[in-house]
Amino acid sequence: MLNKFTVAGIGIGAVIIAIGAYALVTSLGLQTVTIDDKIDVTKSASYQFLAPKSSHQNFKVAGEKFHIKLETPGDGIQKDEDFKNEITFDWYVLQEGTNTIKITNAGQTELHVVGTFQKNTDPLLFTYHFMVITAGIVIIGFSAAFSVRKPKGF
Repeated sequence: MLNKFTVAGIGIGAVIIAIGAYALVTSLGLQTVTIDDKIDVTKSASYQFLAPKSSHQNFKVAGEKFHIKLETPGDGIQKDEDFKNEITFDWYVLQEGTNTIKITNAGQTELHVVGTFQKNTDPLLFTYHFMVITAGIVIIGFSAAFSVRKPKGF
């Protein structure tokens, strides 16, 4: 028969495994990141992400005066220019790689940046989810030992 420590360990371990499995499944595939930022006067913002080939990227910057440096991998868009009022960039990535965007506010009002980027999942995050699942399995394993023999000190 299972004692209360074993039942509690199995319950806690199962919850941890379920959370890790849910996070793992939802992080697979292409991730869409939406931004809606404001950049103060004389400040800048940088965005960098790994995008797969043929993924759709877009952003819009609105404000008095600003500088944008946009670098995409391969023969994609390469911009390093000043703009006024509003500009929209909309493109498909031609080659998998890192996209870098740096926006600097050069005007006297704040900038409003809105965009949607599609990016690959971070491999380190993928490994982290497996570690959480493994922790749940270890908790269940340790709690099962309480049913076999009660360890000294408990």
